[in-house]
Amino acid sequence: MVDFLYFEDFEVGSSTVYGEKLVTAAEIIAFGREFDPQPIHVDPVAAAESAFGGLIASGLHSCSMMMRLMCDGYMLRSASRGSPGVDEVRYLAPVRPGDVLRVRVTVLDRRRSASRPEMGIVTARHELMNQQDEVVLLMTSKVMMGCREGVPA
Repeated sequence: MVDFLYFEDFEVGSSTVYGEKLVTAAEIIAFGREFDPQPIHVDPVAAAESAFGGLIASGLHSCSMMMRLMCDGYMLRSASRGSPGVDEVRYLAPVRPGDVLRVRVTVLDRRRSASRPEMGIVTARHELMNQQDEVVLLMTSKVMMGCREGVPA
């Protein structure tokens, strides 16, 4: 296991897979009832009659599960300073009860901040994958990450 992660530890081109999360019908329904009460997320009978042929997780629920996998995998042991935003989110396939999810994080770019040289900005592609290695969600975002080396001379 790698120690605490800093900006310098995120090499362009590196790719790492984190986590394993079993998705349950109960959690899909609970999230749906609170945040996205469309029938395909909260009503198994109506969902079965939909174009999806069964209950599926809300896209925002899928994003939340991916964030949890990222936090448990590396974010909580990093010098993360937050994110200036998400550039892209794509829902590529439904997340269903019984799916086992993992996240693959690929570093696309990194640069030292011009205005805050004690940190850098890491751009990464995050792919939420199910047990068949099918990418169900794609997100590209930036994270501000503290530097191990501090402010350059």
